[in-house]
Amino acid sequence: MPAAESPEKLERPPRISDATLRDSAHMAGVEFGPEDAAAIADLLVRTGVELVEVGMVSGPDSRDADLVLATHGAVGPDRSMTLLVVRDRRQVARALDEAERLGVRHIMYSIPTSEQHAQLKLDSASPKFLQALARSAITQAKERGFHVTFSGEDGARTPRERLVPYVEAGFAAGADRFRLAETVAHLSPWQMEEVIADLVAIDGSEIEIHSHNMLGMAVANSLAAVRAGAQWISATVGGIGERGGNAPLAELLTSLRVIHGDTRFDLTHLTELSRIALRGAGLGDAFQSGPTTPHAFAYELPGQLNHPHAYETLPAEAVGNRRELRVRGRLTGALVAWALGGSDLEVDIGAFTAWLAERQERDGRPLLDRDAIRKAAIDFRPVHA
Repeated sequence: MPAAESPEKLERPPRISDATLRDSAHMAGVEFGPEDAAAIADLLVRTGVELVEVGMVSGPDSRDADLVLATHGAVGPDRSMTLLVVRDRRQVARALDEAERLGVRHIMYSIPTSEQHAQLKLDSASPKFLQALARSAITQAKERGFHVTFSGEDGARTPRERLVPYVEAGFAAGADRFRLAETVAHLSPWQMEEVIADLVAIDGSEIEIHSHNMLGMAVANSLAAVRAGAQWISATVGGIGERGGNAPLAELLTSLRVIHGDTRFDLTHLTELSRIALRGAGLGDAFQSGPTTPHAFAYELPGQLNHPHAYETLPAEAVGNRRELRVRGRLTGALVAWALGGSDLEVDIGAFTAWLAERQERDGRPLLDRDAIRKAAIDFRPVHA
């Protein structure tokens, strides 16, 4: 078997923004409170995420005001960004007034670029109208001193001849960054590279990718965008977001670590981040993929528990998780020995395993983990001392 190749170092490692506290607003039934927003924002910054996207503003008395203020209190306005809805010049002015009231410094404009979305949301699919709208909104914001990211909502489905002139117009108006939103999952990684290559070729461009995960390729597409020259990746904790979710932060950062040797991020906060975000979103412990879930490092084979390096690209501790035993009807002495290792519980492993296996069968094979086996050992000892 050939030796593993060294990680492919990126010439320009991506900067990361996180949209958990913004994209979740579009996810059915998900609403974070200020306390969760502050905790999530704090952990994101401690992980190394550069920008925390929070809330959505379209005019005065924004219902997301408390989230925005809580995030500012936790990480400061320089580390956060708020989305402003764009529909017409007067509406933009009202949104900018509200952003100023809330102390926002970084804004992102959401402007639909595909014909389908532009016609639906702006009542016009005209490319000239889109460009004029973007120029007007960006100019207003720059005159007030905001850092401006402008998006191409549904940009991944926007033809090149429509998208590139729009992005050129935005940068010509003074925008700081453009976000390509793969609002409707549509591209393969190799197609993504082609789209991004067209955008980074624009003079003075700074490009961010925001992928949705309906096709399961959000992380792959994000990395492909970086290979093509994108400087930013937008992700969310646990992949939380509408339409199959977004690029999941934990999978993204661990991929950067394993594939590209990127050690800039403190991954130990990722599992706690996932726990808080899933709880705050009301999603409970529903199955999710990735390294921060309770089952990610759970095994029922002794060889996996005793030789985890053979099965893990990164150890559980690297992302703040822990290795765990989970077993129902396949209990063995080796598993029991692993579960009791490091404790002061001394039992006859053979006798205890037989006793516990019998109890499992009687009780309908409930799930056993390390703590449950140790508790059972306490119950076993007085009777079989």
